Amino acid sequence: MNELPPIDLPPGIRSSFAENVNGLRMHYLETGPDDGSRPLLLLLHGFPELAYSWRKVMVPLAERGYHVVAPDQRGFGRTTGWDDAYDQDLRPFNLLNLVRDAVALIRKLGYDKVKGVFGHDFGSPVAAYASLIRPDLFRSVALMSAPFAGPPVFTDNNASDGPSIFDDLGRLPRPRKHYHHYYSTRSANGEMMNAPQGLHGFLRGYFHGKSADWPGNDPKPLAAWTAEEIAPMPTYYIMDRDIDMAETSATFMPTPEEIASCHWLPEDELAFFAQEYGRTGFQGGLNWYRCRFEEEMTAELCLFGGRTIDIPACFIGGEKDWGIYQRPGALEAMRDAACTEMRSVNLVPGAGHWVQQEQPDAVVQILSGFLADIDGR
Repeated sequence: MNELPPIDLPPGIRSSFAENVNGLRMHYLETGPDDGSRPLLLLLHGFPELAYSWRKVMVPLAERGYHVVAPDQRGFGRTTGWDDAYDQDLRPFNLLNLVRDAVALIRKLGYDKVKGVFGHDFGSPVAAYASLIRPDLFRSVALMSAPFAGPPVFTDNNASDGPSIFDDLGRLPRPRKHYHHYYSTRSANGEMMNAPQGLHGFLRGYFHGKSADWPGNDPKPLAAWTAEEIAPMPTYYIMDRDIDMAETSATFMPTPEEIASCHWLPEDELAFFAQEYGRTGFQGGLNWYRCRFEEEMTAELCLFGGRTIDIPACFIGGEKDWGIYQRPGALEAMRDAACTEMRSVNLVPGAGHWVQQEQPDAVVQILSGFLADIDGR
């Protein structure tokens, strides 16, 4: 095995590996005593993120009395045992198997329950299904940036809910395409890996565009899941039809002055993301998106249709995050129906999509209050 370069971590955070985790050698970051004396918090990242995305909140949470663990999920970072081929069986990347990964990790760590599972971006649906399926293991949940409207039900016309809107986007006067559809294409990984601006530049534009730093982010609820209604979203979500994501990211590239003033993601921290994706590529994470277009996997999720999350829950998003509204009605469905113990919905000022990186102090305060509320403190 090639020796991996060291990770420049905040003091108190350790890099560890767990063997034979649902077929993976899983890399994770942790802080706080690992002797079972403290409750476990499990932090699940999204795309294009890593366990490293939680670096700013881990130690403050541990200081409040927890063992905090953030894994590189299947397909990402230093976790190995997954296939990066495009042509493969996608079932290892579906949501139910990602929940298996989480359950296997907590068992490997010696825990029989998790005080809180907190998921950001695509980590949010993993956390949601973990709490919905195994409320005996996962005792509270925080969903971040991606609302959970509940599982699909068998009466949904899932086929027409997918391709038709993509066809309609392509027929708009300004032809468009949905980024989920783009991420499912064979060319997406290579186009991002070989971005003309370089991988570091690609990620800089991508992170900047979806953050509160980009002045064009002024999100608002959308009326319906139609091409006309979702087309006003920025092009990092509703892309121009004939433009790839590397070209799209370049349109959000900040100025040198903006880069220098970006305290939440300075150049050395961004360089770590570029280094890791330079080793692994994006295909592992892109395979998560591809599973959304597999009817067999949607049918598996329909098994839970109508089931709710019945453990204490909260939602955290950035006030400048379009991701909260990208699926019209999801925020309201989560708040009013999908989570029966929803304690709070929090939109953080000064944050876009990367809320735990952009405003870590606010996120720690919200999560600490949520955990204290559960404990009656």
